[in-house]
Amino acid sequence: MPIPEVIVPVIQWHLSCFAQPGDDGLVFTSPDGKYLHHSNFRLRFWLPALNAAGLPAVHFHDLRHTGNTLAATAGATLRELMDRMGHDSERAAMIYLHGSDARQHQIADTLSKLTRDALRRAGQRTGTQRARNRKQAS
Repeated sequence: MPIPEVIVPVIQWHLSCFAQPGDDGLVFTSPDGKYLHHSNFRLRFWLPALNAAGLPAVHFHDLRHTGNTLAATAGATLRELMDRMGHDSERAAMIYLHGSDARQHQIADTLSKLTRDALRRAGQRTGTQRARNRKQAS
């Protein structure tokens, strides 16, 4: 799965410092290099890390939700979200397709640009403009 280029250096640093070697090595381990269990991870590592970073107590799964919501905002289609999440269900992917005023403005701006470009290429006025001209001429 392609990942945003901007975070590649951070991932490479993490892998070189904390992950186990090899294709089958764990990416996230306990301080002594062992498998993390959910209860240990949340209480011993996740919550203290959030506190140290001055962040609110969010759930680890919220990162997945945020990442998929950002992918949807970036323009990922329903099928692309399903592929990113590894799901066959459209219902699961729909959870990440949030609407926002900012996104509605972006959509309107894009539609305006597409329409202007199409009209310029066709050298035509809109149907409304033609109808107004006919009405004024009569």
